[in-house]
Amino acid sequence: MYFSRRNFLRSATVLAALSLSEMQAMAASAQIKTDGKNIDENDDAWWHNVRMMFPLSKDLTYLNNGTFGPSPYPVIEAVKAGMMENDMNGQYGNWEDTVIKLAKFVNATKEEIALTHNVTDGINIGCWGIPLQKGDEVIITTHEHSGNAMPWMNRQKLHGIVVRTYTPAPTAAETLTRINDVISKKTKAIATPHIPCTQGQILPIKEICTLARDKKMFSIIDGAHGPGMIPLDLHDMGCDTYASCSHKWMLGPKGTGFLYIRKEFQDVLQTYTVGAGSDNGKWDLMTTPATTSDYTPNAHRYYAGTQSNGLYAGVIAAIDFIESIGAQNIYNRLKYLGKYTQDSLLAFGDKVELITPTEERSRCAVNGFRVKGVDFQKFFNMCSEKKIRIRGVNENGLNSLRVSTHIYNSKEEVDMLMEVVKKAIG
Repeated sequence: MYFSRRNFLRSATVLAALSLSEMQAMAASAQIKTDGKNIDENDDAWWHNVRMMFPLSKDLTYLNNGTFGPSPYPVIEAVKAGMMENDMNGQYGNWEDTVIKLAKFVNATKEEIALTHNVTDGINIGCWGIPLQKGDEVIITTHEHSGNAMPWMNRQKLHGIVVRTYTPAPTAAETLTRINDVISKKTKAIATPHIPCTQGQILPIKEICTLARDKKMFSIIDGAHGPGMIPLDLHDMGCDTYASCSHKWMLGPKGTGFLYIRKEFQDVLQTYTVGAGSDNGKWDLMTTPATTSDYTPNAHRYYAGTQSNGLYAGVIAAIDFIESIGAQNIYNRLKYLGKYTQDSLLAFGDKVELITPTEERSRCAVNGFRVKGVDFQKFFNMCSEKKIRIRGVNENGLNSLRVSTHIYNSKEEVDMLMEVVKKAIG
């Protein structure tokens, strides 16, 4: 369905001043429904209509979804409506519905989903909850975001575990070989990202989890870039934990995340931050000594206390938005734009170094690159001058660049980035 509404081009400042009824009307008229039909990933006119559902500034070329994804109007409206319901009627709760929605979206059960505020929350729960002793080894990559690197390095500092690393290879098969080469008799966990933030390579995560299980090791996965970018089936993946968020590829509210903990693993993964909702309610301070309670027999043991009605209503709306377009249609479009970006970078020959694999199963919507002879910060600044938003990658001295595209992007915007590349190489 095509639509055109100038209202969708209003600035975010104006949007914030709209009444609830105005936002509801905008969101209702903005819905794109495919009725289950396949949409051509190359139909830029159709996808341009999707772009109009986002409050992105017209003069900004936003190619940095890997940091966070702008939310479409229906999500913004749902957050506002949830907050209004809370503040008008004193409504408490309702975030349990979000757990059910998330579980279905990633093929888990509601008993296996804990609500968090971001990926780092979930990684810390996994990191500190698994039973490790001094000298035990944990494997991560050399391409980590600080959110996955720092918790493990902090536990190394405090508990004496040993962090070992591998560098992802150009192919899935070689990556598995490299992980195998790092494993020793002291290895207790593989804490790898599903998709490293630095260059967007899809790692062979199911095989990695199988390897960990076969060797009686824990699989604690950083899943920041999985949901919303690629099809996800956590039961099929076979991981012990998977930490993710709603604010990247799911296009949900910022400050919302979730942690999957495999049901059978919940009695292994110790919870430390507890409160209302994390136990069976049978504690008693009137006895001597005080009577303690048992943990609730589900993932609610890993989170407690008040959550935001508005934000988690927005998560439900984000999943509804994805499903209204069709998750597979979105995956196809993301992979199409990712390959278009790769091909455009490869066209520069040896003047540009593409650091994301071209292997079909290992690539999607994120690409890392370097412009030969051009400092990455200088190139980033050149993009900023043209109001093109990408990401500079300085983690571990990689000094590279990252471009990440979503459904609101177009080939023309990728071409604008390539014009900056042309100018940079002279």
